[in-house]
Amino acid sequence: MAATSKQQDASPSSHRCTYDAFLSFRGTDTRKGFTDHLYRALEVAGIHTFRDDDEIERGANISAELQKAIQESRVSIIVFSKDYASSRWCLDELVTIMDRTRQELLKKHSAFARHQQRFNKEMDKVEKWRKALRDVADLGGMDLKDRYESQFIQEIVEDIGNHTLNRRLRVNPYLVGIDYRVKGLNMWLEDGSTDVGVAVVCGMGGIGKTTIAKTAYNQNFNKFQGSSFLADIRETSERHGLVYLQRNLLSDLQKGKAKEIYSLDGGMTEIKRAICCKRVLIAFDDVDNLEQFNAILGMREWLHPGSKIIITTRHEHLLKAHENCAIFKVEGLHEYE
Repeated sequence: MAATSKQQDASPSSHRCTYDAFLSFRGTDTRKGFTDHLYRALEVAGIHTFRDDDEIERGANISAELQKAIQESRVSIIVFSKDYASSRWCLDELVTIMDRTRQELLKKHSAFARHQQRFNKEMDKVEKWRKALRDVADLGGMDLKDRYESQFIQEIVEDIGNHTLNRRLRVNPYLVGIDYRVKGLNMWLEDGSTDVGVAVVCGMGGIGKTTIAKTAYNQNFNKFQGSSFLADIRETSERHGLVYLQRNLLSDLQKGKAKEIYSLDGGMTEIKRAICCKRVLIAFDDVDNLEQFNAILGMREWLHPGSKIIITTRHEHLLKAHENCAIFKVEGLHEYE
């Protein structure tokens, strides 16, 4: 069973969550199986997740690092397994999670007799464990019993995505070879440089450029102060015009509060104001002519230090005049994939 606990920030305006989700689980039960599959699916979907990778419980009490991770996560995912309630480490995590949610719940939970015998001198702690399990039981949850694990994990990923930021792009989390192909782009996005960077993902049509760009965008956009993914530049500009694209870009960067624009010049002025004072991640998908390419690169002069631009294109010849771009060429699947 997996239960989801939404975290409530005491001061949303001043507190910035480090993680989208915190995974609480019994390592000996599920670390190398279900929990590992769930963690990887969440990460591929761009849901930044904290998972304790230490196999050994190195002390009697929950570590300060784990407490901090729980406090800095938007939601917590509790993976209840056979021996979850037998671990005082897991139960301490659970108490911390439930303390943060401030829920008042009633249901009872078993599996306390041996804890009471072992911790007679710590009955206050045992009572906190009991209450935390009562509380989380009333939250409801999702049960794996008699279901396909992959489908179950997909439902969890979608549910967590709905609880966290709603600006994630839809990507199939089980794409073959996606981790390998997005690795280089992720490293480029995470390099910590204060330079304004431009990365170009190029390759033939249908080879997966957009999927790679979407996956990298999902996994990194929450590290920036603003972000936008403009899909199908070629088709959208032909059908609706460039002012339409400018409006979408401004709407994303200003969270729907952008001024109305009616001309390219007016749009450029507003875009410059929107991007000059904060680090942004902007992706332009399917750029197909030199004019578009040059216009995008011209934005670099306005961008705040540390901002990043991702461009996808099938036209490799557009790159020849711009050697200072990071180039990621997408190849077909290898035989072993």
